[in-house]
Amino acid sequence: MSFLEALPPQYRVILCDIWGVVHDGVDLYSGAADRLLGWAGEGRRIILITNAPRTAEAVEQQLGRIGLPRGAWHGISTSGEAGIAALNALGAPVGFIGTTEDCAIIESRGVMIASSGDFTDLACLGLDGQRTNVADYLADIEPLAARGVVMHCLNPDRMVIRGGVPEACAGAIADLYEGLGGTVRWYGKPHPAIYDHALALGGNPDKSAVLAIGDALPTDVLGAARQGLDCIFVTGGIHAGEPFPASFAPQYGLGDWAPVAVVATLG
Repeated sequence: MSFLEALPPQYRVILCDIWGVVHDGVDLYSGAADRLLGWAGEGRRIILITNAPRTAEAVEQQLGRIGLPRGAWHGISTSGEAGIAALNALGAPVGFIGTTEDCAIIESRGVMIASSGDFTDLACLGLDGQRTNVADYLADIEPLAARGVVMHCLNPDRMVIRGGVPEACAGAIADLYEGLGGTVRWYGKPHPAIYDHALALGGNPDKSAVLAIGDALPTDVLGAARQGLDCIFVTGGIHAGEPFPASFAPQYGLGDWAPVAVVATLG
């Protein structure tokens, strides 16, 4: 019997990544929904934790379109929620990089988008749907970095796989911005705020009762490790079947930390 099938009873709250673990941006992975439904049926609390730069409501709608049953989770924690709160706290219009859909979502939550280039902060939610190469954004962001505009990156992911095709995310633009000397404020995994929110949705359990699941080493897995959480590394997502690297813990100063299990999929 596998680790997934006989999950230790100590894990009462599961923080499960979505893209790369539950679906590929287009379709559910085989067996993922049944796995989450089974754990929920055992009385475990399932919190989906995602670097999506959108609201929890928008993510729930996407999951509905993809076909994940509503009973497969109890709450959704997104980097978008944390970023929206920070942008609203600025009390001033901000610049924007992302799709028109993403812009409409954050505007519906009170974020003011600047109508001119006179802004001190920039919301970066991802590519704009027209330019697919991160380098294409250089001409836009280089002058912003030069004048000290602060970028707020609402999705720290650098890349996802959408229907088998690699697609750059906001984190890749933010990396480019930092390379230009610009300041970036990051929201989402592996940073603490999203875990605080997710654990609150889970009832603020002791961390020994929490299991994180993710497929991205520099976000999902690193975030879990830094939070002191047990973690399952799913190899079938962004890292395309590569094994857990022996260099991971030394690279990040994590001592002898390692995931409690390495699996290809949740199925």
